Amino acid sequence: MAMRRTAVAAVAVLTLLAAGGGAHSATAATAATAATAPKAAGECGVLAAGASAVAERAVGAACEQIGVWYTWGGGHGPQPGPTYGQVDPSDPDSAHDPERLGFDCSGLVRYAYARAAGGDPLSGNAYHQFHSPQVNQRFTAAQGTGPLLPGDLLAWGSGGSVHHIAIYLGAGKMVEARESGTRITVSDVRLGGDYAGAVRIAPAAAPGTFSTWGTDVWTHKEPSTTSPRVHRFPGPTTVRIECQKHAEPVTAEGYTNDAWSYLPEYGAWITNIYIKGPAWLDGVRTCT
Repeated sequence: MAMRRTAVAAVAVLTLLAAGGGAHSATAATAATAATAPKAAGECGVLAAGASAVAERAVGAACEQIGVWYTWGGGHGPQPGPTYGQVDPSDPDSAHDPERLGFDCSGLVRYAYARAAGGDPLSGNAYHQFHSPQVNQRFTAAQGTGPLLPGDLLAWGSGGSVHHIAIYLGAGKMVEARESGTRITVSDVRLGGDYAGAVRIAPAAAPGTFSTWGTDVWTHKEPSTTSPRVHRFPGPTTVRIECQKHAEPVTAEGYTNDAWSYLPEYGAWITNIYIKGPAWLDGVRTCT
């Protein structure tokens, strides 16, 4: 069967030449085939079969950033994309990050999946991405890379925290923005230390999933604007809402509403004013 496919391919190329396509057409056909083939291990690209189209596009978008600077806080502007970073007080190597346009680990993941899926499905830091409502499958550290597919997100952290995240390519390789002073690169997957496992992303409107709107919107520890702030959404973000309740009335953007929604992935509340939909969200239960 393999010999027959080879022969058919050869006939197709000869037919192109005979029809006047010439060497240029044959070269274009070869290039098109190369573009769809898995990359060699060590290159940045899809290194295994079986991933979704969205996951493969995310890999491609991340690989386009090879050589771009890691910069602490980079990639977390109002829209996905590289930004200048910040100084990390705990890392002397970050001293030049405010001068470098680039991504931190979660900024790269955010950008890759925004390019792949549209919108901004994975905003937030590494912890929020690892616990995103867009996750549809989880893998433990003990499972290693065996069940993983290109586009899966690998995470490191312990005690419930996540401090680093990267995108799996296949063949034991990943693309990552690792630390200050380095550039986005392909690395061997590090399964030791505090490797916490991996997740598979399926950007879709799951039950209870809504989108925020507005810029620089804060969530709060309690359903009140006077309670401590928890997390800032720089722009529209997909979130999962567990329940809603009537609490402190809020007036903002020309609206007044006393409904608040609880976001379990963030452990925080947000006024329904900043959730796309009616003042009281359809299909969301009342918090007890």
